[in-house]
Amino acid sequence: MGLFERYLSVWVGLAIIMGIVLGSLAPGIFAVIAGIEYAHVNLVIAVLIWLMIYPMMVQIDFSSLKDVGKKPKGLALTLIINWLIKPFTMALLGWLFFKGLFADWVDPQTATEYIAGMILLGVAPCTAMVFVWSQLTKGDANYTLVQVSINDIIMIFAFAPIAGMLLGVTDITVPWDTLFLSVVLYVLIPLVAGAITRKKLDNGDDHSRLNQFLATMKPWSIIGLLATVVLLFGFQSETILDKPQAIVLIAVPLLIQTYGIFAIAYFIAKQLKLPHSVAAPACMIGTSNFFELAVAVAISLFGLHSGAALATVVGVLVEVPVMLSLVWFANRTRHWFD
Repeated sequence: MGLFERYLSVWVGLAIIMGIVLGSLAPGIFAVIAGIEYAHVNLVIAVLIWLMIYPMMVQIDFSSLKDVGKKPKGLALTLIINWLIKPFTMALLGWLFFKGLFADWVDPQTATEYIAGMILLGVAPCTAMVFVWSQLTKGDANYTLVQVSINDIIMIFAFAPIAGMLLGVTDITVPWDTLFLSVVLYVLIPLVAGAITRKKLDNGDDHSRLNQFLATMKPWSIIGLLATVVLLFGFQSETILDKPQAIVLIAVPLLIQTYGIFAIAYFIAKQLKLPHSVAAPACMIGTSNFFELAVAVAISLFGLHSGAALATVVGVLVEVPVMLSLVWFANRTRHWFD
């Protein structure tokens, strides 16, 4: 892991503090930025999200799909966890905590928005950081690439229906046109653009031009993430200063979800007798989230100042330290599989 990935939580924490401070000192600037939108999409945030997502999509090699049948058990585990279990447990935990256990500390409207943000996190499986988790656990690189490619294709068709259904079940009004527009803007277009870019840069199949391009784009991706966090917490600064416990309340069910999903996936992988090089990345992609997409959709659906947007950004804050602890656990339990 590079310096940025290793200390992502530190950078995000500093960006949060900067956002809150700037939002308190210069609320007018944030009000102007919040007004730059079209069709419920804030154009400034959209550009920043694109800076994050596009380089990730360039990393996906769809030619790897020819190997889809080589690790069928591992791929089946990934798909079941990502699309049949994880979204529903996230929705259940959100409802349990914010409509039940934490109901006395959060007003009903805000609680509903927190649940919405959690649902959007749960329906978006990881696209980029899973490559890092796979490397740290000595995972099968080809299998990791295949599972990410398959999940990205499924995401185009399944994200909106599953997210819409779960939001509807939890009594949240779903603006379907905005939801589908978000999928097109933040999944389909970046995925197509990434595939075209990769094809143009990787004709010689030596990856030199591709790797140079990705190295050039990486700082911009980092800037996009941190600038998005600064803006979101700048928009939310008044609410957070009035109710600082909000971040802790959101983090609790997110932590339970992350560790719980990993435990379920790891247990199933052991029962299936998967090799550790497949089991570890399969569980990692099922555990981590495509938080960039969740942030973008939450903003489009509920607004920059919403609890849903705040919940998705808290997901960024807790994910890396939690995932590093799971990497440690997976490496310590390698003998369970091999």
